[in-house]
Order: sequence, then C-alpha cells, then structure tokens
Amino acid sequence: MKAAVVREFGQPLVIEERPDPEPGPGQVRVRVEASGLCHTDIHAAHGDWPVKPTPPFVPGHEGVGLVEKLGEGVTHLSVGQRVAVPWLGSACGRCEHCLSGWETLCESQVNTGYGCDGGYAEKMLARADFAQPVPEGVSAVDAAPLTCAGVTTYKALKVAGVRPAQLVAISGVGGLGHLAVQYAKIAGATVAAIDVTDEKLGLARELGADILIDARTQDVAAELKRHGGAHAALALAVSPAAFEAVNSGLRRGGKLVMVALPAHGTIQVPIFDTVLNGTSVIGSIVGTRQDLAEVFQLHVAGRTRVIQETRPLTAVNESIDEVLHGQVKARIVFDLGAGGRER
Repeated sequence: MKAAVVREFGQPLVIEERPDPEPGPGQVRVRVEASGLCHTDIHAAHGDWPVKPTPPFVPGHEGVGLVEKLGEGVTHLSVGQRVAVPWLGSACGRCEHCLSGWETLCESQVNTGYGCDGGYAEKMLARADFAQPVPEGVSAVDAAPLTCAGVTTYKALKVAGVRPAQLVAISGVGGLGHLAVQYAKIAGATVAAIDVTDEKLGLARELGADILIDARTQDVAAELKRHGGAHAALALAVSPAAFEAVNSGLRRGGKLVMVALPAHGTIQVPIFDTVLNGTSVIGSIVGTRQDLAEVFQLHVAGRTRVIQETRPLTAVNESIDEVLHGQVKARIVFDLGAGGRER
C-alpha cells in the first residue's frame, strides 16, 4: 500500500510503499476511500505541540473507508461496511471520564494519526469499537470532514449550551467554521461569522450566517457588542488575537469556547471584566462516538453541506502549503480512488 509518512518534523511528507497492516484482536483493517486534511495533521507533521508524535508516522484522523479484514473477536462490524476513523482512536472505557460520557478526556486515549498511524494511506488499522459506521447516503468524501471538523464544532456548540435565539459568534469560517455556522443555525441561533477573506465571508452568508464581520476592517468586539454581545463564541481561527477579540465581544454570562490550537501563544483574560460580567472560558476537544453518530444523522437528513475539494494523496505537501497560506475555501479531502463518492 501507499502511505504519506512524516519522517522528520517540518519536512515534506514522503510517499512510501508499505506492507498491508494486519489487524490484531479487536481491530479492523480499513481500505481508505477518503481522508480529510485537518490543521491538526499539519501541527503533527511539524511537531508543533508540547506532546509530540514519534516519527516515522502516518498522519490523518478523518479517514473513511471500507472494512477489509476483521481482527479476532470483532463481531459488530462486517467486511465491506463503510466506517470513519476519528481522532479518538481508542479510550480505556473504565475511567471516570469514559464512564460519564466524556471519553474524549480519557487520559489513556490513543489519537489516530498521532499516537498510531492514520488515514493518509491506502489502508489503515482501527480499533473496531471506535470505528464509526457511516450510514447509507453519506459519501466517503463528505464523511471525512464530518469525522473531525463536523463533530468538533457540533460538540463545541453543545459545550456552549447554545439555545434558540441566542447570538453565536463563529470566529474563522474554514473547514471547521463552515460546519459550525450550519450547526448553530440548526440550533436556532443568530450567527455572526467572522473572517478575513471575502470568499469565506461569502460562504458564511451562503450557509445561513446572519451577521458578517470582516476582521480586517471592523472591530470584532465592537460589532458583536453592537448586536448585544455574543452568548457564545467559538474560537476556530488559529490566532490568539482572534481568541481575544471574540472574548471581548461576549455579553454578560457569555462563553468563549476555545477549539483551535495555535502552535504557540496565550491570551489575556482580564480578571475584573471576567468576574464582573460572569463570562466563561472553556476548552472543547473533538466529540464522542455518540456525537459523531448524531453528526452523520444530521447529514443524512439533509441538514448540512460539506464544502470540500478533493486531491490525490500524492498532492499532500502542496495541499498543506495551500492550507498554511489560507488558500482553501473549506476542506481538502484526499480521494484515494476507491469509489468514495457513491454508495
């Protein structure tokens, strides 16, 4: 099989021939049809974060494909079934987080494309219990972005406790943000979309955003306050300054939900204003298996659109450059040519 491999942090990925992996007990082998390019994959390839993966490794945590082989003891999946392999590759299932519905906080979790090889390959292994069945009617190239960009923003809105008629600020309209706009509208919110390109602001309007804020020319906090202040703000732009701007635009009792993970940086949270206004700063990391099942259900029901551009896996390095230079409208998906468009 072919795989795109990180051999050294900060260097171009190398397309290699590797032997097909053999599933162990509780695992399945997936023939990958499509795999999304998430900014997290770029951070992994660059070794940006304090906890680093160990080269050589295969990135990718939006892998979608067909089960090709079952490991010992796997009975709930079948050969030929389409599954998605998300960031949460496995969790212990026994700790307080797992048992209370917060498996994404498990301290023993293994993350796909980070702690184990991911979806930038023609074939990959997955823990069968964490390989999410993809329902009929969802193509592989749509399912891939939903597997991270979708479930991450869906969960963030849950964490924010968004209710109908509230004002929700979406800071950064890209791979995550274009789905966040749609989930916020499904929740009944008034959506303020914030970005720095005409194309992405236009996309936000097309997807239902009620208020557009151009951070190049407008004061984000002042604009949000002009509309009463945000009940919730999802920080999706990979910029500490963007985090601070939407935090300053919260109304009393509002919540800043941190989602994007810049390589470096902190934000200033003013103690007096935070206490006086009763605002909250919350972190939200991906979503659970149940969250992802709900994301797929919404897509099957026609409630969401995935804006994606396909590339061959051989274009992985050029695609990373496009993302880093802000040249991608929403999401790049590597189409591995296995019929991922129809089912």
